[in-house]
Amino acid sequence: MDTPILEMKDITKEFPGVKALSNVSFRVAENEIHCLVGENGAGKSTLMKVLSGVYPHGSYTGEILFNGVPQKFSSIRDSEKAGIAIIYQELALVAEMTVYENIFLGNEVKKGLRIDWNETIKRAGDVLKKVRLNVNPATRVKDLGVGKQQLVEIAKALSKDVKLLILDEPTAALNEDDSENLLNLLRELKQQGVTSILISHKLKEVIEIADTVTVLRDGKTISTLDAKKGEVSESILIKNMVGREINNIYPKREKKEFGEIVLEVRNWNAYNPVLGRTILRGVNFNVRRGEIVGIAGLMGSGRTELALSIFGNPIGYQIQGEIFVKNSRKHFGHPSDAIHSGVAYVTEDRKGNGLVLIQDVKQNITLANLREISNRMVVDENLEVKVANEYKSSLNIKTPTVEQIVVKLSGGNQQKVSVAKWLFVKPDVLILDEPTRGIDVGAKFEIYTIMNRLVSQGMSIIMISSELTEILGMSDRVYIVSAGRIAGELPIEEATQEKIMQMATN
Repeated sequence: MDTPILEMKDITKEFPGVKALSNVSFRVAENEIHCLVGENGAGKSTLMKVLSGVYPHGSYTGEILFNGVPQKFSSIRDSEKAGIAIIYQELALVAEMTVYENIFLGNEVKKGLRIDWNETIKRAGDVLKKVRLNVNPATRVKDLGVGKQQLVEIAKALSKDVKLLILDEPTAALNEDDSENLLNLLRELKQQGVTSILISHKLKEVIEIADTVTVLRDGKTISTLDAKKGEVSESILIKNMVGREINNIYPKREKKEFGEIVLEVRNWNAYNPVLGRTILRGVNFNVRRGEIVGIAGLMGSGRTELALSIFGNPIGYQIQGEIFVKNSRKHFGHPSDAIHSGVAYVTEDRKGNGLVLIQDVKQNITLANLREISNRMVVDENLEVKVANEYKSSLNIKTPTVEQIVVKLSGGNQQKVSVAKWLFVKPDVLILDEPTRGIDVGAKFEIYTIMNRLVSQGMSIIMISSELTEILGMSDRVYIVSAGRIAGELPIEEATQEKIMQMATN
């Protein structure tokens, strides 16, 4: 291996009752893109928090060497002074502030005791050019898309003369174009002498960009693979991550038996009064009992808007059209109406809208159906624990106890809690919006297995996904949404990525 810019030796980090890292060793060569992969809970983010000073020296055992010099970081500021910057999946920008204010927040350009705003704006413009972001530095961050906000975060890091850039799931919320733009930027930064550590669950992305890949599993270093030697492939990564081979990440159902139409939408239109435009036009689709219907389309095409407008319209769109559940015409004025009619919706944003992170597993699972576990408006806590443990078992939610706070679970297990919450309302139709976003390959396989089990038991699933391989691997039928319309419908036997993209872009 080339000269290391970073060495982490025998890092062990423990929390009460949990050993998150166990003698992890991690070595990054100078001027490379090094990917760090592993299942949710493998220890990737914990290792990077040790490196960046979030977990200060003394709270772990082991040694960190940066440019050959032992480091004892007590805070993020210490690691930043050394030339290390970390960018998290949840961006740390102040939405109401301008781009230039965000870039130099905490690192202000001063002239004497005052901030030199003219020089700040000039330097912000220079660093924005480095990340190829053509926006006015005076633009407020809230007026930028997620992809551009991500570039502002990187610009902020570069303004501090960063030598090692750490990115934790940077493309999780980005569309394909923004993701490709970000990967190209990392390649350019590499040419400029910036070393990068990239944490990602997207294995194709890892294979595309990595010079070296380190795999963690259960808080231990499993392997370090050299892409130049042909050691990095999807099958090798999966085997190292989960400890076994998964030959087909999309488990097949032995029998596909579809019943009657359970949900049908006719001539569905939605107008967003805030944006002042129509977001859905003349949408018609249906789903049968025991069927998984995929909803594909580009970001902004109207997929999530369709789901929300069906699920009781919590956003307050102006709706026209008809919806039928089991041949009975319905009007959902509120999500509770949809729930009572047997329709449930698992949001794409589990942390923001799907779960109450500061509450425990049992409270989250029962939240949408408290009447089921209540007696005279009082929650039966014993019954709540019983119900939660049943879902913990049936969905294989990895938590020591259902009293565990949800924020402490891995992303994959948080997603299972989110699914359990809506299964407890006993729906006939389950809408899954980006069901595997931000979770690892092993957790994806478990989610897919759960989906297959549910439809085999007679449930119907509508799955919205940005991953075409997921759409093709799990759907029985696919609707393609483009600019708020249904651009086409394909039986899975006829669907290909090329056909779907052609319809999605028309």
